Amino acid sequence: MALPTPDDLRDATCVACPGQSLPLGAFDVADRPGPAHPYDPSRGHRVNAATGTPTCVHPFRVGIPPALYASCGAPLPTGEAPPPPPRETDLELPDDPTLLEAWLIAVVRDTPDASLGSTLRRAETAALTRFTPAQVVDSLRRVLSTELTRRQR
Repeated sequence: MALPTPDDLRDATCVACPGQSLPLGAFDVADRPGPAHPYDPSRGHRVNAATGTPTCVHPFRVGIPPALYASCGAPLPTGEAPPPPPRETDLELPDDPTLLEAWLIAVVRDTPDASLGSTLRRAETAALTRFTPAQVVDSLRRVLSTELTRRQR
């Protein structure tokens, strides 16, 4: 599988990801979200709290495994390996609204085509227990506009 293009990267990543404005290799990829990688509003993306390096916290969204690409010069994958799949923890409904899109993408990518409709109904119902209808609808629109196209490739 080829590495994502800049347009693919913008479509696949959340608003708090450096992938929205930086190319692959210009940011690190961590294995999961957490306090070690907070959102920095002045920079418009998540950073490593210790080093300040821009950091993506969803390897399955950027399509490459966790590594210190920007901070230590780890080489980008050749594109021959499949992107990392969502982990079990990626499939747990978050409390943080900045992680809602990532959760929905993980759910969609983990669901076979035949059960996508019922899974989306359950995901929407679950999301509405923690987030406003506007947050859920906005996230679903963004996720489905990119993920359904991705599934057709």
